[in-house]
Amino acid sequence: MKRVGVNSEMLIWAIQRAGLDINTFTQKEPNLNLQDWIDGKSLPTVKQLEKFSQKVNVPFGYLFFPKPPQETIPFPFFRTGEKSPTHQVSLAVYETILELQNRQDWLRDYLKDNGAEKLPFVGKFKDRSDANEIACDIRSTLDFQENWASTLTTRQDALHYLGEAIENIGIIVVFSGYVKSNTHRKIPLEECRGFVLNDDFAPFLFVNNADFDAAKIFTLAHELAHIWIGRNAGFDLRHLQPADNAIEKLCDQVAAEVLVPQKTFEKLWQEYDDAKIVAKKFKVSEIVIARRALDLGKWSKAEFLNFYADYKKRWKEKESTKKSGGDYYATARKRISPRFAKHIREAVQSGRLLYRDAYKLTNIKGDHLEKLFTHKL
Repeated sequence: MKRVGVNSEMLIWAIQRAGLDINTFTQKEPNLNLQDWIDGKSLPTVKQLEKFSQKVNVPFGYLFFPKPPQETIPFPFFRTGEKSPTHQVSLAVYETILELQNRQDWLRDYLKDNGAEKLPFVGKFKDRSDANEIACDIRSTLDFQENWASTLTTRQDALHYLGEAIENIGIIVVFSGYVKSNTHRKIPLEECRGFVLNDDFAPFLFVNNADFDAAKIFTLAHELAHIWIGRNAGFDLRHLQPADNAIEKLCDQVAAEVLVPQKTFEKLWQEYDDAKIVAKKFKVSEIVIARRALDLGKWSKAEFLNFYADYKKRWKEKESTKKSGGDYYATARKRISPRFAKHIREAVQSGRLLYRDAYKLTNIKGDHLEKLFTHKL
């Protein structure tokens, strides 16, 4: 069997890149003598190295580089509690960003080839910072009244209604909790709640589907603010709190005003002084009302964090009783975005996109893609 030499630095980098450590990996894969390879005591066979590359999700050819490549994202990623953003993220988040950038590149070209015009709201407020003004323009563009959620029955209805309205104005909304379609590779919520890829023709919003519905609604509203000011960004929004950054705080204020207008909130809070009651009046989540109470000085940060922890605990208990499974095509529809799927279907049916390329763009193959096309988009 042919054995190949590999730079030990590349092996260590590949392990760290995958979020693993050498000891844990060795215990799980005893037939891959990783420590011996690193120490130079033995060389891997080609098959062993191929298996290693698959286990750590690194392209096989990368292992022969003289030094690790720089894998950074071209926009800031903000973390709550940290003053400076980072341009380095976990492998799961990094690959997801690359996947959506690839889709965005294709869609931009497709739309331009079909005579699409630039979306007027992208970067419309890049030189302004009035949160109320931006929120008002977002609601107007979405054709939302101030009390838009009051006509809806559940938070899930509100999330669906908001997501659909956003897609109707030309923004692609992706809900996913996994890397591509690999259910064994979760995107940790503490790593990423969402990110925004701005574009004049095809802006993309990513929302971590592992989150609870109330948080997903807030993340979407926060991301809309980023579209309106024309800034790409990623964020963890820990405890639904922004990072210590002026742009993030502005987007946070806009999101709160879009979901719960201050004037109406002040009136109802004065009357009831109770997050649960006010939430029912607004037909939004208690956690969104709690956030508004914090923002407007009705609650202390400690009160909010206690409420948040209790709410999250109740949500997890409720989720644990739910049965697993569900409609594969409904899930795929959300993971790809209904609007993006429509564009793919139109491009395939008109002969402008080969099926093999459609498979690559959607990570759905064969009959599954055909069935998705016939599923309600």
